[in-house]
Amino acid sequence: MEKRPPTTPAASGPLKGVRVLDLTSVVLGPVATQILGDYGADVIKVEPIEGDLMRANGVSRHAGMSSIFLAINRNKRSLAVDLKSAEGRQILLELAADADVFVHNMRVPAIERLGLGYDALRAVRPDIVYCAATGFGQDGPDRAKPAFDDIIQAASGVAGLMWQSTGTADYVPTLMADKTTGIVVVNAVLAALFHRERTGNGQYVEVPMLETMVEFTMVEHMGGLAFDPPTAPAGYGRVVSGGRKPAPTSDGYIAMLPYSPQQWLALFRRVGREDLAGAYDLSDWHKLNASVRELYRELHSLTPTRSTAEWVAICEELDIPATQIWRIDDLPEHPHLKAVGMFQPMDHPSEGALRTTRPATLFGATPAQIRSGAPLLGQHSNEILGELGYAGDRIDRLLSAGVVKDAASRR
Repeated sequence: MEKRPPTTPAASGPLKGVRVLDLTSVVLGPVATQILGDYGADVIKVEPIEGDLMRANGVSRHAGMSSIFLAINRNKRSLAVDLKSAEGRQILLELAADADVFVHNMRVPAIERLGLGYDALRAVRPDIVYCAATGFGQDGPDRAKPAFDDIIQAASGVAGLMWQSTGTADYVPTLMADKTTGIVVVNAVLAALFHRERTGNGQYVEVPMLETMVEFTMVEHMGGLAFDPPTAPAGYGRVVSGGRKPAPTSDGYIAMLPYSPQQWLALFRRVGREDLAGAYDLSDWHKLNASVRELYRELHSLTPTRSTAEWVAICEELDIPATQIWRIDDLPEHPHLKAVGMFQPMDHPSEGALRTTRPATLFGATPAQIRSGAPLLGQHSNEILGELGYAGDRIDRLLSAGVVKDAASRR
């Protein structure tokens, strides 16, 4: 079989030459594999014949190409294949033989039933980095349970922190567990690739959502649980119940954070409140932390007396961290984000003019880049099968049998 080379734009990032076989869906996994693609990896997104369910979630111009899907699936090639069929599984294993990384976020029993567990892939590529992004660690009793962002926010204490802070259990209004775990997947894959570069050995990597988010959440919230026996309840007081929230101004809200004792004193004096500067012992950090709730109450009683712009100017004068509160609709007009080109226009073959965020990480020698927009379902099926050496008549037979789907032929 004569293998054909890929025709997609060449990569320039630090992972140029690395091939990632991506069996992920929804948000967690696609966030991770998109970052790998931004860094230059050739990411083959293996989708079921019906496509990643996130193709339907969000705002769409055309069915199957939602705003969320577009945001987390650029720099990938789509192969739509029925992995429950013997021929579909064989295609996957042939791809794995030439892959450096395999990532999935299926429940482990499900991927084992497909015959695509670590042992199966290691048999065709002994040094493969095999990463399973799971809901719950496979050594625990919840290992086979389904997990989505809401479930993990609840189980990891995030929704409970909202309850403790506001009096009502709630989810943080962003898919924090999915995206945070996705970034950890990237870190884990890169670490395993570095190990392979040193030793020649691949390995199995597991990144469980619950454990990842508990580690993430408890950094500042371990509190008295850090000591055995506990000396106090868990939770970082300044964050949970210390008044840490946007401060009202005469025309909106501001985030301002006088942090050091010197900054608090300078602020009180700058606004003519010498009485407050003398009312608190701010001689060191320990005394500041003991009074932080009262200090925030004083701050929130002061801020309504001036406009947001006035407070920002005062904070800049005193080198106190501060910013106006930005609504997400207004972020493309944020002066700093405009200056660094964070939001970029692009032309998508099927979706037309789009706006996207660029890769945030900057590499001096091997820049990350946007090479292609999110693919149509099965857009690269013919191309990828051609790279495996499949002849045209064999590809046509697989298309006709429903083993694979190709966007161009609409079969």
